[in-house]
Amino acid sequence: MFKLTASTLLALALPLLGGNATAGPTCQAPKAQWMKEADFKAKLQAEGYRIKTFKVTKGQCYEIYGHDKAGKKVEIYFDPVTAAVLESK
Repeated sequence: MFKLTASTLLALALPLLGGNATAGPTCQAPKAQWMKEADFKAKLQAEGYRIKTFKVTKGQCYEIYGHDKAGKKVEIYFDPVTAAVLESK
């Protein structure tokens, strides 16, 4: 018979908890409706953002790492169709 200890249960549960805790929002729109990446970046830069990293997340949203117009570091998830901010860290 297999006996589970508290440390074994914790070791099994941590990857599950960690994955959910760091996951960003999920976007549902088809890619055909998305704002073009170049247009999206230009829009943000016109608003004063300095984009260090731009990517499409596993949840199919746009995400940037960089600085806002005040120079503060930002990590922001955006809806790729409307450019609405979905989550900011």
